[in-house]
Amino acid sequence: MMEYYNGQMFQWERRKNRDINVNDFIDTDDTKIKWTRSLKSKFKTGTLAEFSDENVRTSLYRPFTKSHLYFHRMMNECVYVFPSIFPASDTEAENRAICVSSPRADTSFHTLMVNAIPDFHFTGDSQCFPFYTYNEDATNRQENITDWALAAFRAHYGDDTIAKWNIFHYTYGVLHQPDYREKYQANLKRDLPHIPFAEDFWGFAKAGAALADLHVNYESCPKSDELEERETVGMQVDWRVEKMKLSKDKTQLKYNDFLTLDGIPAEVYDYRLGPRSAVEWVVDQYRVKVDRRSGIKNNPNREAEPRYIVDLIGRIVYVSLKTVEIVKNLPAL
Repeated sequence: MMEYYNGQMFQWERRKNRDINVNDFIDTDDTKIKWTRSLKSKFKTGTLAEFSDENVRTSLYRPFTKSHLYFHRMMNECVYVFPSIFPASDTEAENRAICVSSPRADTSFHTLMVNAIPDFHFTGDSQCFPFYTYNEDATNRQENITDWALAAFRAHYGDDTIAKWNIFHYTYGVLHQPDYREKYQANLKRDLPHIPFAEDFWGFAKAGAALADLHVNYESCPKSDELEERETVGMQVDWRVEKMKLSKDKTQLKYNDFLTLDGIPAEVYDYRLGPRSAVEWVVDQYRVKVDRRSGIKNNPNREAEPRYIVDLIGRIVYVSLKTVEIVKNLPAL
């Protein structure tokens, strides 16, 4: 795409008719390029597109669904403040961001912690609050929880051992509390969350840390031992997915013609992220599909890790059950 863009730009620079409109000049073939307002602006000023491996990043397109992203202001229309949240790959090892659903009347409040660049429509429109911010060259790391907030928490609880990461995890725990979501349901549809001083700080902080570990490190979680893999007799072993499908009662998942996953506990679907449960997000996203405009084929199967998707289902079932368990045992507000 960059080579095609640069080729078009060189032709633009050599044009004899200087009055021609950019929209009349460029080739808008969707199989070659996706033109945006900002890309057209760069085109008119003669800005070259230069590829760099450093800009190839891992992003979270949807919950528990990673995707490759070329992350650079040149080729991304809207990057918002993410160049200061995850400016380089190595910041993903140390930074975390709490993503919350943007205030809307037609959706229930939900939250998910991430350690990679999330899509703006992560679970619907989302807003993210990181622990660290940086300069765009990944220098000058700053804690996003202020010293004022730290002093306020320590003074309220009379505990000088409280650290900023504890407050971050406390916040994540509170945002999962069912009574909090019910009490402030109307507020959360029109405003971003406000964080109260709950009675049991450490109960929420420890629960929030456990939830954060589950949700960020989901790929290294154990697989649920409640799932039974039922293989079709006589068929060759096949871990590839085309499109998975849940049974009507959602206790079974047809993985492909070779494999069915049986015994999905009903509690799994209590862990919801907007319109879907975590498991349903994975079932919906991990399928082979072709983009109608560009013709690009998105194939989530991994040749180097043939069992990645089936194992991911087992891990997300585990994550969902543990999340439900932790949430049920959260302290009262």
